[in-house]
Amino acid sequence: MDGVELTIDEFEAIRLACLEEMKQESAAKLMKVSRPTFSRIIRAAYKKIADALVNIKAIKIEGGCCKIRRQ
Repeated sequence: MDGVELTIDEFEAIRLACLEEMKQESAAKLMKVSRPTFSRIIRAAYKKIADALVNIKAIKIEGGCCKIRRQ
């Protein structure tokens, strides 16, 4: 089965913007990137997620070392 790969940054951008309902400027500061960079990251994530939903593909999240905090 075909799939799409979401980077950790794309996953985090989606989490902050969609789940936490943060404005791009605030989310960019939290991710320590510029607002235009955040915009590029989230636009790429939206495109990959749309591709996965429309074309029935798995979504794989990878890329980099990170720590996941649970609240």
